Amino acid sequence: MAEIKEYKCPCCGGAITFDSISQKMKCPYCDTEFDIETLKNYDNELKKEQSDNMKWETSTKQEWQKSEIDELRSYVCKSCGGEITCNRNTVATSCPFCGNPVIMMGQLSSTKKPDYVIPFKLDKKAAEAALKRHYEGKRLLPKVFKEENHIKEIKGIYVPFWLFDANADVSMRYKATKIRTWSDSKYFYTETNFFSVFREGNIGFERVPVDGSTKMPDDLMESLEPFDFSQAVDFQTAYLAGYLADKYDVDSKQSVKRANERIQKSAEKAFDKTVIGYTSVIKENSSIQLQNGKVTYALFPVWLLNTKWNGQNYLFAMNGQNGKMIGDLPLDKAAYTKWLFGLTVIIGIVLYALSYLIWLL
Repeated sequence: MAEIKEYKCPCCGGAITFDSISQKMKCPYCDTEFDIETLKNYDNELKKEQSDNMKWETSTKQEWQKSEIDELRSYVCKSCGGEITCNRNTVATSCPFCGNPVIMMGQLSSTKKPDYVIPFKLDKKAAEAALKRHYEGKRLLPKVFKEENHIKEIKGIYVPFWLFDANADVSMRYKATKIRTWSDSKYFYTETNFFSVFREGNIGFERVPVDGSTKMPDDLMESLEPFDFSQAVDFQTAYLAGYLADKYDVDSKQSVKRANERIQKSAEKAFDKTVIGYTSVIKENSSIQLQNGKVTYALFPVWLLNTKWNGQNYLFAMNGQNGKMIGDLPLDKAAYTKWLFGLTVIIGIVLYALSYLIWLL
């Protein structure tokens, strides 16, 4: 069947015909005239038009892995009905919709209950003030960092710690020397005496802390010490309300290695200080025997502050009990270069002065 083509008036939609007098296409309804070329272009534009196509590709290439699903937990806020999604180790948090503090009791059922908790003594405002004080006196800190950086996130979190108690029987052996020198009119003399030095004794350790969370770097948490355990109280879930809290994902057995490292280092350092009066001392053997070892579980308060500047994130941590603040700061390279140059000049002047005095003598 042949295709039927009609010409419609763009203005009123009526059928138009060719008018021989005007040599144009003319609408008999509204008397609008069109030249052939204009109508042709209009017709071509109409042919280009397409019907709506507003389909969406709703499938995604990314699928949750089983290991990822196992890491997540979902809860419903009893205050507003909002869904709270968190990590499987989260014990306390707040609803993202209404801010209501919540405690995931189910998360506690499968783990050891904390023996103690040190409650927060300092609030969010104190953490902000401590960060500003942390900037003070830092001559090589970029000036614009203080002015432009904005605290991106502040959160108070109870960090899980394992506390190790033990008595240590320590035996140490050192090789030491005493050197005496003298001279006469002909010779210089050196006399060296060698000694074997032994030290034995007992030293007690109470509540050596080891971070029980893989989220928190051990060096960061240890830099916040000491925590005053005299202010610790028996654990109650009420202390967690309004703060974040994680349960441990490093158990006490896995923490033994780090506890032993800390105990060994502290014991050796204490005994090393007793070996005095020698020219040189070399440690040859160390033996530490632990007795009456005991482990308790506690939650310590920490404020974490994230700030962003110049496209880089900076993490700071504050002891939520005493306000001790730690964290890395950016370096003003221009100021550092000037400082280094100035120091070099000063050292050069001092060396020149000393050499001149020696020459005079």
